[in-house]
Amino acid sequence: MTEKSVVILDGTRCHLGEGPSYDPATDTVWWVDILESRLFERSLDPATTSAKIHALPVMASDVAAIDADRHLLSADDGLYVRTIATGDLCLLCPLEGDIPGNRSNDGRVHPSGALWIGTMGRDAEPGRGSIYHVAGSQITSLYCGLTTPNGIAFSPDGATGYFVDTAEGVLRRVALDPATGLPTGEPETHYDHSDGDGGIDGAATDVEGLIWTARFGANCLDAYSPSGERVRTIPVPVRQPTCPTFAGRALDRLLVTTGYEGMDEAARAADPDHGRTLLVDVGIRGLLEPAFRLDA
Repeated sequence: MTEKSVVILDGTRCHLGEGPSYDPATDTVWWVDILESRLFERSLDPATTSAKIHALPVMASDVAAIDADRHLLSADDGLYVRTIATGDLCLLCPLEGDIPGNRSNDGRVHPSGALWIGTMGRDAEPGRGSIYHVAGSQITSLYCGLTTPNGIAFSPDGATGYFVDTAEGVLRRVALDPATGLPTGEPETHYDHSDGDGGIDGAATDVEGLIWTARFGANCLDAYSPSGERVRTIPVPVRQPTCPTFAGRALDRLLVTTGYEGMDEAARAADPDHGRTLLVDVGIRGLLEPAFRLDA
C-alpha cells in the first residue's frame, strides 16, 4: 500500500455518501447522502469550516454538472434538473417508474455529454439492477440483471467504458463510440476481484487512463491500469469508502465519499470516522467529469 495525505474534508456523517462532483469555477464540491435524501455543498477554500446541507424531496445518488446554474440529480424516480441558486427541481425524465422499490445508484457522464446511470433494489435484491445510457431525455437500457451497479468510468478518449456489479466483483470494460458513449462491443473482464477483500464501488479516471476505485469494506482506494492491472492501493481511515472524484484547482486530489450503511454499533465504534467525507492527495492529475448535455 502507498501512504498518502488523507484529511477529513467534512465531519458530517453520511449514512450512504455517494455521487460526488467538482465545480472548478467556484472550487466547490458536491455530494449526496442517498439514504437520508441530502445534498452537500462545500467550498475547498481552507477557511470553510463545514458543508452546506440541502434537504431533498427525492433519494438522489449522483450529482452532475449541466452548466454554471444547474445540476443533474439522479434519483429514485427519475432524473432531475436542479437550479443551484434556488434548489428548484424539474423532472427531466422518469427512470424505472414501473419498478417500485428500485432506486438509482452510481453514475458518470461520458465525454460525449451522455450519462451512464445504474439502478438497484433498495435492499440490494439480486438481479434487480440495470445500467442505462441517457442522452438528453432519451434513455437506452445497456445492461440488466445486475445487483449493485458501480464503478462507472470512462477512458480519457471516451472509447472505453468501465463498470462493475459489486456483488459479483468483476470490473468490466467495453468498447464505446466516443461520439455517443454507446457500446460497440460486448463487455470483457478488466480485473477479477471476486475473491478479494471488500467490494469495488465508485470510480474516477485520471489523465493517464488509470481507473481509481473505492473499495467498500476494505479501507482503501485502488488504481487499475488500462491494461487491467491493479497498480496502486492507498489506505484510507474509513472502512466503507464509496465513490471518488478528482477535485481541487490542479485536479490532483480525490474527494471520497463514505458511508455506514449496514454497520452495527460495534462496527461504528471501531471505525470512528465512518460516514465522513475525505480528501486524498494522490499526486496525479485527474479528469474533470464532463457536463451533462441536455440537448444531446
